[in-house]
Amino acid sequence: MAKLVLPHVLRPQPRAALLFALLCLSAGAQAADDNVTLLAPVFQDHAVLQRDHPIPVWGHATPGAKVQLDFAGAHVTARADKHGDWQAELPEQKAGGPYTLQVRSGTTTQVASDILIGDVWLCSGQSNMELPVRRTLNADGEISGAQNDSIRMLRVPQAATPSPQYGFAGPAPWLSATSDNVPNFSAACYYFARELQKTEKVPQGLINASLGGSRIEAWLDAASLRQAGGNGEALDVLAQYANDPQGANAQWGEMWAKWWRALPDTAKAEPAVGDEPWQPGGSSDGWREAPHTMGDYQQWGLPELTSFNGMLWYRTTVKLTAAQAAQATTLWLGNVDEVDETWVNGRGVGSSYGGADRHYTLPNGLLHAGDNTIVVNALNTYAGGGIIGPASTRALHFADGSSVPLDDAGWQYRKVPLAAGTPPLAPWLSASGKTTLYNGMIAPLGHYGLRGALWYQGESNTGEAGSYRKLLEALRGEFRARFGADLPLLIVQLANYGAVPTHPVVSGTAELREAQRLVVQEDSHSGLAIAIDIGEHSDIHPANKQELGRRLARVARHVVYGEALAPSGPIPLSARREGDALVVSFGDISGKLLAHGADDLLGFELCGAQDDSCRYAHAEIRNDHEVILHASVLTVTRVRYAWADSPLVNLYDESGLPAGPFQLDLPATH
Repeated sequence: MAKLVLPHVLRPQPRAALLFALLCLSAGAQAADDNVTLLAPVFQDHAVLQRDHPIPVWGHATPGAKVQLDFAGAHVTARADKHGDWQAELPEQKAGGPYTLQVRSGTTTQVASDILIGDVWLCSGQSNMELPVRRTLNADGEISGAQNDSIRMLRVPQAATPSPQYGFAGPAPWLSATSDNVPNFSAACYYFARELQKTEKVPQGLINASLGGSRIEAWLDAASLRQAGGNGEALDVLAQYANDPQGANAQWGEMWAKWWRALPDTAKAEPAVGDEPWQPGGSSDGWREAPHTMGDYQQWGLPELTSFNGMLWYRTTVKLTAAQAAQATTLWLGNVDEVDETWVNGRGVGSSYGGADRHYTLPNGLLHAGDNTIVVNALNTYAGGGIIGPASTRALHFADGSSVPLDDAGWQYRKVPLAAGTPPLAPWLSASGKTTLYNGMIAPLGHYGLRGALWYQGESNTGEAGSYRKLLEALRGEFRARFGADLPLLIVQLANYGAVPTHPVVSGTAELREAQRLVVQEDSHSGLAIAIDIGEHSDIHPANKQELGRRLARVARHVVYGEALAPSGPIPLSARREGDALVVSFGDISGKLLAHGADDLLGFELCGAQDDSCRYAHAEIRNDHEVILHASVLTVTRVRYAWADSPLVNLYDESGLPAGPFQLDLPATH
């Protein structure tokens, strides 16, 4: 296990310490003095601790004070440093319990009861990890039959912060698997543990740290993200934001503008993207009047916006008196779906993500008597969007209690050509920020003992496979630095989603799946759960999490527990030329290769060097462990399989597990 070292930045300040004490008391841990919480918030009633390793425990006490711990017959002492941080290590224990952890310092005693020893798993990622049991197949039956006190889950409260935190953002009790609790458990995590207990009959502790829509960059710590490259400027602005949000917003507005100015002129029918729509007094070309009611732009009845996902510019003006402009002022924008970048009089003042109302404090001196320009760039990537809150949520609010509505002068809008792409996203955003979810949801876990980590994420990073591989490697390194040098990482490869292709296509999702495959291939302590056949064409959140849990458990049995079974279906080993044919050899086969539902195999492609050179290939199984493809074109340089957002696949082995997507280069011809 990694040595426990708590950075002082995680140390609670006096007011925060009281909050953490109240949170822990609400979860059941008992303390003699409500103003002091000796144990870190993750240690509380009903917790599960990792078996067969020394158990790291830490907390906060009076600086210099002696701390005594009693657990399962072991007695350990520690001493708080000058900041009040203390850490200790309890002897390793076999699976069992329940036990009581008692910690004393001076006149204060804290007790955490009903603690089990077993295997503990971190379950992290975006919405498919967050998806609860109540939204899965046969949810009513699964919920009514749930009664297993040896499976327990702690759901980390969702929080995004610019710097690492010591405690959780809210109550985070350990809950056992009952009909009352299971509906809100992470389904992938719960079904994994339930399946795993069939072979590993020990308590299972599950820590669910997930957030829908989150990018991988939000889950990386600052050091790991810097080392991965390409995020230095954003991290510098984030560090400024922690202490000077107004200055950071202005700096980010300039960085956003730099991106915009660098765009090529991509649309002849629209104004050139080289202009500066956020500046007051800009050109009126291309701007149109928005409906007075505002709301979801897909409902405005305009054909060009009915199914549009991308960026819209919005702008309005507000006339102020000198007395109003001189006051401390907050800009209220209401709900903007899903990301806004907002300027007032040409200065960046705020950027947020998600459904929360926007309230941006404006710098003194920014407003002036007369017309003031407010400009919003709204990015929407799914379904409806835009500035969607009611008019009452949009106003300038002044220190004297008065306000001026934003909608009185009406809004104008301007559509941004899709070719402009996705703008840079402010580093302090929650799901799409830099380090924000690590700071708010992983850092509070300290160096808690784990058996492994499950990772289901990537939908929000599709199209960025080149950088994603390096980021995923960095995440694995981060987890191991924090939770243990050889911590197993079990990755769910993205499931099929979207329309079935009728011809070979370029697919950012397929490229990201390949990055996931290659990261696992390079490391013996990583595993890949294939989900290419259990997704849903019309729902990015497939409901069959039971099968996913079974596949994850099988991967764990091989990677974590060393069972001699193929972990996740047939894997490609090599591709070679054989006359006018190509042969792909497979390993990790249970029994032999099978074609489900047909004599021939679906989804194989032969490609040259260019993206548009790929063609479907006739393929069939040979010798139970090979696939032969017929190709008379010598310019073929690579073979790929299941290369689409939502491919049809039918290559399996006798275990019922599918071969996953892949791409292999062919040896050069001579």
